[in-house]
Amino acid sequence: MAPSSFTEGGGETVERTRHSGQEPVPQRLLSAATRLFAEQGFETTSVQQIVDAAGVTKGAMYHYFGSKDDLLYEIYARVLRVQMSRMEQAADSSESVERRLRAVAADVVVTTVAYLEDTVIFFRSMHLLHSDKQAEVRAQRRRYHERVKQLIEEGQRAGVFRADRSPELVVDFFFGAVHHLGSWYRRDGPMSGEQVGDQFADLLLDALRA
Repeated sequence: MAPSSFTEGGGETVERTRHSGQEPVPQRLLSAATRLFAEQGFETTSVQQIVDAAGVTKGAMYHYFGSKDDLLYEIYARVLRVQMSRMEQAADSSESVERRLRAVAADVVVTTVAYLEDTVIFFRSMHLLHSDKQAEVRAQRRRYHERVKQLIEEGQRAGVFRADRSPELVVDFFFGAVHHLGSWYRRDGPMSGEQVGDQFADLLLDALRA
């Protein structure tokens, strides 16, 4: 599993690959891998191409990532970490359940758009990951979806949301639309990520209101 955070150190090889004024080595590797996976696909991108594009040595890469699989995993895992952190902050606030659900729904769209290339690359290549890493990603996504389901159930108990709506079905429908963003959303299009997020959140709440 790729590390959730990165620390410096570990020998001269790592230090030689860091250049003054540039981003840290792990981020350079992730940026290079993201670009190359998008341009030529995960399967046809070699480790040598990644380290050449990042301006580092293979030794430096293996200091942070055990394999090309780890890079692909981390591309999406960092998106999930951002989304989970922001979701927990909104879901655990003192606002009404309707406001909390709306904030969570809008934000997951905004962050998906912000990391759209990462998300598209991962879903395109997820089936190529080792099964244990696929399972890790699915488990993290289930935790996110479960927290949204809990908000819907809370609203139903409070009489704010319709009791005849299946929380599981609503969650699956909503996140299906979110995961589909990569197939149609364009940053140079007529709507910003925030505008799309607002509309997605409105559609979700309109379907739930009692």
